Amino acid sequence: MTYQQTLDYLYQQLPMFQRVGEAGYKPGLERTEALAAATGNPEQKFKSVHIAGTNGKGSSSNLLAAVLQAAGYKVGLYTSPHLKEFTERIKINGQDLAPDYLVAWVERWRGYFEQVEPSFFEMCVALAFDYFAEQQVDIAVVEVGLGGRLDSTNIIRPLVSLITNISFDHQNLLGNTLPQIASEKAGIIKPGVPAIISQTQPEVAPVFEQKAQLEGAPLLFADNHYRAELLQEPSPEDDTQRLRLTYQNAPYLEDVDLGLVGDYQRLNLPGVLAVLDELRRQGFVIPEAAVREGLREVGRLTGFRGRWTILGRWPLVVCDTGHNEAGIRFITAQLARLPQRQLHIVLGVVNDKDVSKMLSLLPKHATYYFCQATIPRALPAAELAERAAAVGLHGQAYGPVSAAVAAARAAAAPDDVVFIGGSTFVVAEIEEL
Repeated sequence: MTYQQTLDYLYQQLPMFQRVGEAGYKPGLERTEALAAATGNPEQKFKSVHIAGTNGKGSSSNLLAAVLQAAGYKVGLYTSPHLKEFTERIKINGQDLAPDYLVAWVERWRGYFEQVEPSFFEMCVALAFDYFAEQQVDIAVVEVGLGGRLDSTNIIRPLVSLITNISFDHQNLLGNTLPQIASEKAGIIKPGVPAIISQTQPEVAPVFEQKAQLEGAPLLFADNHYRAELLQEPSPEDDTQRLRLTYQNAPYLEDVDLGLVGDYQRLNLPGVLAVLDELRRQGFVIPEAAVREGLREVGRLTGFRGRWTILGRWPLVVCDTGHNEAGIRFITAQLARLPQRQLHIVLGVVNDKDVSKMLSLLPKHATYYFCQATIPRALPAAELAERAAAVGLHGQAYGPVSAAVAAARAAAAPDDVVFIGGSTFVVAEIEEL
């Protein structure tokens, strides 16, 4: 098969949660374990960091990978979903998986897929782990796909586990309360493996404490020790934010530039710093210069994008993949601080989210351009417009993302702001990203 034929086969033959939602989700580790056994248990052949959470796990994964790369290590990075190209999911030192490798690997194991019947995501995990083992990475940073306890990635035994923020998302699969959701995320905590929690949230902290105690795992709430403080408010044109990093209220690193300008990144950094210190305790050499370079150059080092990314100026055009209640709260707060004559919002969502809650958080004074990504899960733009109107948000349905973006840019004056978001899949279809 060609590369495109291979992708078509994977998308058509293997149930894919990102495209079809719950029908593409196969909980449990049995099929992943079978694939791992068939490929020689590659997950046992490399060191790893495992990262779960509702918001922040992708950013934290990329930041950790960037710092470790800057420190001179050969670093595997597994994240999902991809924005533009399948091969973005699996990287070594910022280089995407080679298409030829994917074609050959799928051809080799295609017959076995028909026996095991894995999901798309289970296949991706097996591929990533086999690739990392074959390429002999020094360490791999592995992001959980959904939840944690039953996620395919949970067959690894990492050096350290990191859990970021807990918020409402995928309630139909993970539970309707924050403690229920946290319990699923806490499933990545392994016997004796240090566990780090980025953000202390009183409602879910006991869940992590109980799980860590049960597993005999050392537990650290990172934000009780590490803090990232903004030194100066970045201007809308800045593509970095300058921070002071402290440890137990004492200077840790002064004047650090972070190459991700979303406000919420300051909540991710305590967990990232705590993981780096834990890796140092386990023998990794990570000098200050590597921390500075990794945090500043994360986009260049790992190819990370889509988180509060500036796409243009005059008018200022920003996109962000935030797609749940907590993510939207941060986005709207940051948008409110931007100087603007008028705010234009290009918005699309998937149909299995709590759309009404998300819409209720968005600013009513903005002009909206409703769209839908080209995936089966996308909520039709006309239906989104109707739901939005019911909570006082007004605009027009445009259908394709490209049409909505073009309309917003055409309507915006130089001193306006255009924001594009609501779903990872909307951001993925922005042509210039």
